Amino acid sequence: MIYCGIDWAEKTHDVALVDDSGRLLAQRHITDDAVGHQILLDLLAEYGDSEENPIPVAIETSRGLLVAVLRQGKRKVFAINPMAAARYHDRHSVSRKKSDPGDALVLANILRTDMHAHRPLPDGSDLARAIAVLARAQQDATWNRQQIANQLRSLLREYYPSSLAAFEPWKNGLCRPEAHEVLKLAPSPTRAARLTRAQLQSALKRAGRQRGIDAEAERLREVFRATGPISLPWSRTRSASRYSPSWSSCRPPAPPLTTSPRRSKRLSLDTRTLTCC
Repeated sequence: MIYCGIDWAEKTHDVALVDDSGRLLAQRHITDDAVGHQILLDLLAEYGDSEENPIPVAIETSRGLLVAVLRQGKRKVFAINPMAAARYHDRHSVSRKKSDPGDALVLANILRTDMHAHRPLPDGSDLARAIAVLARAQQDATWNRQQIANQLRSLLREYYPSSLAAFEPWKNGLCRPEAHEVLKLAPSPTRAARLTRAQLQSALKRAGRQRGIDAEAERLREVFRATGPISLPWSRTRSASRYSPSWSSCRPPAPPLTTSPRRSKRLSLDTRTLTCC
């Protein structure tokens, strides 16, 4: 019985083959392209890989072009969690140093000793694999949206806390289209305090809200006016405007300059200071 382990990377992969006794039979370093994939398939065929007796493969990912190539036919492909592979690494070496060829050897030995404890990737039709790809893309999009929402919440806590109070009753408040429309309409606490009931109703309608528009607009108006505008230092306002182009209007206007010769030197210094802020 031959076992294969592949240490996966973005551009290159390390491959190791071992037998039942754990003896290293072959090692290769291949590229992540058609040439590298063919080298891998030729290497497996050289050591007895066939349609009737395929060599099982352990790899640290469950998707990608290389995995798709390996799953052709009846070959079993095992997606080993990287954290689990790290635990097995301690069996073979006391050193914590990263080694891609060594990791490939560890993956091959995982199948040799504990293949029964791991589940191979399920066989499925092309349609089932396409659904899995779409499900993974949807999950990644959800995680990315939540990460951006967390960053925005952290910023608003220091700069625009009234918006967090206004959107708190909504489920996934900062991710909702109503929150996006209100923030575009009022990107600063000062402008939020000046919003009228009609402006808030229009923003909610543009976001697709159909029920409770009047009551929700009145609630938002009360929250923004109860908190009141907050005057921030220029440096913080400039920092906040870098996070969103729509917040560029938060920067206060530059003070008017005078042509008086007595104050020209001092005003020039003040202008440089404000620009640096």
